[in-house]
Amino acid sequence: MKQLVINKEDLKHNINKVKNYVKEITNDDNYTIIGIVKGNGYGLDLIKYSKFLVENGIENLAVATIEEALILRKEKICKNILMLSVLNNKEQIEEAVKNEITITTDSKENVQIINELARKGYNIKVHIKIDTGFGRYGFLYNDFENIIQSIKSLKKNNVEVEGIFSHLSIAYYKNNKHTIEQFERFKKILEILKQNNINIKLQHICNSPGILNYPEMHLTATRVGSAFVGRVASENNIGLKKIGSLEISIAEVRKVPKKFNISYLNAYKTKKTSKIAILPIGYIEGYNVGQKTDMFRPVDKIRRAVREIKSLLKKTKLTAQINGKRYDIIGTIRNVPYSSRCNWK
Repeated sequence: MKQLVINKEDLKHNINKVKNYVKEITNDDNYTIIGIVKGNGYGLDLIKYSKFLVENGIENLAVATIEEALILRKEKICKNILMLSVLNNKEQIEEAVKNEITITTDSKENVQIINELARKGYNIKVHIKIDTGFGRYGFLYNDFENIIQSIKSLKKNNVEVEGIFSHLSIAYYKNNKHTIEQFERFKKILEILKQNNINIKLQHICNSPGILNYPEMHLTATRVGSAFVGRVASENNIGLKKIGSLEISIAEVRKVPKKFNISYLNAYKTKKTSKIAILPIGYIEGYNVGQKTDMFRPVDKIRRAVREIKSLLKKTKLTAQINGKRYDIIGTIRNVPYSSRCNWK
């Protein structure tokens, strides 16, 4: 038996904390929070998680794939569903607009496809994606003419340009130069659009770390994912809770002698004859997954090393609770395929 157990009260607590925090920094009761439910609802079950967000006042959801969006529509979940990634296949775009899914566009070629469908009589809502320095989808931030002409052509074809957004690449750290630069680039776009009599209702650049670390960048909407589940990759300063725990059956209990090596790389050596429980769980379940050091610049590797040293000094340990008692995890987490389920309590 393996299952991820979700505490609904803790999830509700996080939703309310985020809503109250956003209300406080924006002073706006009608501020738009877009709940991110991509990746099977962060592994919490796309349908259950989405329904729970809607039931608790989150009226706008966002997904990464057309498949996720169509699942939500089939379940009659939520009035407003935003596709965060760009669809360049005409058939997929048509499928999306048929199901009243708000689509993202990021190029004049993509805009042309949308305009063709609009001329067929479809009611279409779009968000304009701007690449301010992430490198994933979006009109380049300095491509002013293309952005203006694309928006004007969409409006001419009665496409509702509901939103415009960008994505922060490194909002996990406060006072980061690149994050501030990204925001300034985005604000420049908004200023130029205003000068051209283009006003767009939903303007959003902040993800969960962004809204926590850079509240001054809130604009008129924000996208919230990890903050709801309580695993935001930045300082948690608004009282968010971890909402879940992994439950698993013990595979085997065995006794090993003193000075016996345990796991890959001899991760642990017993100090005495010891009784050990084997738990068949690992990275593939999402347990103790960390950032790979080869994915970051030298400064990021240093930051990671500092965090690990601090963790050692604090004597932070991974533990498992068995029959109400805590035990240290002494082996290396493994990576094996498995079958599990998500249980909401």
